Amino acid sequence: MISKIVPDLQAAMAGIQDGSTVLIGGFGGAGQPHELIDGLIEQGARELTIVCNNAGSGDTGIAALLASGQVRKIICSFPRQSDSYVFDGLYRAGKLELELVPQGTLAERIRAGGAGIGGFFTRTAVGTQLAEGKEVRTINGQDYILEGPITADVAVIRAHRADRWGNLVYRKTARNFCPVMATAAKLTIAQVNEIVELGELDPEAIVTPGVYVKRVVRIPAKG
Repeated sequence: MISKIVPDLQAAMAGIQDGSTVLIGGFGGAGQPHELIDGLIEQGARELTIVCNNAGSGDTGIAALLASGQVRKIICSFPRQSDSYVFDGLYRAGKLELELVPQGTLAERIRAGGAGIGGFFTRTAVGTQLAEGKEVRTINGQDYILEGPITADVAVIRAHRADRWGNLVYRKTARNFCPVMATAAKLTIAQVNEIVELGELDPEAIVTPGVYVKRVVRIPAKG
């Protein structure tokens, strides 16, 4: 019987290696897998490269992971906001490497990684520092730069409901980066609020098929 459900966070995060690249879903707090991030901190893998939308805020979630000293590099679109003091401190001290990627380009690079696409041309960032060292091609009179795909060892994402095969549905904007990230990692781990029986999920509502998911852990919604 196929079941991708694991009993707890320790089982969900088992085996993640030092030096891994980890995709982390979420847009700000929406859809961010806070408990899986806490589980990654507890698991202790180091020298990580983190790929996510932002570099965290306050002292929880991604910010807590950065503060733990486990992250070598972060690839994101939005590293700074009013309370991003953890990122600011580490970056200014030279303890954290940053690769800044425009948000649409980041999503497409991850999608390309999951789809097996070797790269794509985009006009975003042409003529800026973000284009330095990248191939430029003129298409129909416009300059484009070549961007490469992003793949990862692990993706940690958050969904609303799952069945034991790992089929996932999301709740509203919590969907954001999670579906493309699920396709681009060797090991996708999903935390969900509910686990239902096979057949209870409407096939038309399933966004991430279970073929992309290796582990599911239930984390009940708070409140």
